[in-house]
Amino acid sequence: MRRIALALLSTTLLGGMAAAADLGVRGPAYKAAPPPAPYFSWTGCYIGGHVGGLWATKDWTATVNDPIAGFRGRAFGSHDADSGLGGVQAGCDYQFAGGFVVGVQGDYAWTDASGSSADLLNLGLTDRSRVRSLSSVTGRVGYAWDRFLGYVKGGGAWERDNYEMLTAAGLVVASASETRGGWTLGVGGEYAFTPWLSGFAEYNYYDFGTRENRLLTAGGALFDAVDVKERKSVAKVGLNFRFGSGGPLYARY
Repeated sequence: MRRIALALLSTTLLGGMAAAADLGVRGPAYKAAPPPAPYFSWTGCYIGGHVGGLWATKDWTATVNDPIAGFRGRAFGSHDADSGLGGVQAGCDYQFAGGFVVGVQGDYAWTDASGSSADLLNLGLTDRSRVRSLSSVTGRVGYAWDRFLGYVKGGGAWERDNYEMLTAAGLVVASASETRGGWTLGVGGEYAFTPWLSGFAEYNYYDFGTRENRLLTAGGALFDAVDVKERKSVAKVGLNFRFGSGGPLYARY
């Protein structure tokens, strides 16, 4: 009987082990985590173009060097010089510490902003100012929310100006031209449509201070010495073609 019982027990154990093997019992399964979502990097360089509008205010005042003593320190007048503009820009950005972005940019724009006013000292004449070009070199600091970058910028600015005094018939009596320097501050936003194309909109304020200009006749004689004070606003939109190390990146696991 004992031998029979042992035989039955052995048969039962072996049968259970075989059944377990047939059922293919496996240990716990682990599934890999999904890959992290990509984020856009603003690190890289770009080149592009822009269009916009320019609004400048020109204040003319006779300087202490004016040839007519009675004019010195008195105002010739003030006028606005407004126009559209179009230009190009290029720069580089670097993104760090998450969303912070720093960069540098240079731009140049062509314009023909013109304005005039009646001359309060030379009765019968008209004073005219023309802004021919505008450029700047600025640094910018911003914060990126993935593909959108908000920023502020500031730096040095330069422009090319022409000044004229005209008769009622449009004859130029005296003229001058200058390239003057100043400073600019701006604020804007940029959105990356693709890794290589972004669009932006921004506003910039320019201050070119006060500069003396000697308006000369066609023969080279001094007609008037004028201090011209200028402030300017520019609003523009544009596109940047980006290249370098920018584009979508993936966060680490």
